[in-house]
Order: sequence, then C-alpha cells, then structure tokens
Amino acid sequence: MPEDYYVGWGTLALINAGLAQSKNRSRLNWFLLSLLIGPLATLFIVVWDEPEL
Repeated sequence: MPEDYYVGWGTLALINAGLAQSKNRSRLNWFLLSLLIGPLATLFIVVWDEPEL
C-alpha cells in the first residue's frame, strides 16, 4: 500500500512540472519542489501569478 503513495506523489510531481512549464517557470525546480511539498506545490503553481512587465 505505501508504494501507491510513492507512485501518486511522483505522478503529481510530473504533472506539476508540466504546469510550471506552461506558465514559463522552471520545470526542474518545480518538479523537485513538488517531490518535497506535493499538493502545496500544485496550489502555488496555479494561484501564484508572475508580475507582468
């Protein structure tokens, strides 16, 4: 059963990397951050807007 959590957590990290790339952010940084904080990283990616120049 714990293996399921690892697979889900890793899948979420990959999804977050794709979301980050679509918002012109570093895919690798967000992938690694997602491995640490998981669903919170998803929230940050979706809610956090970059200031327009």
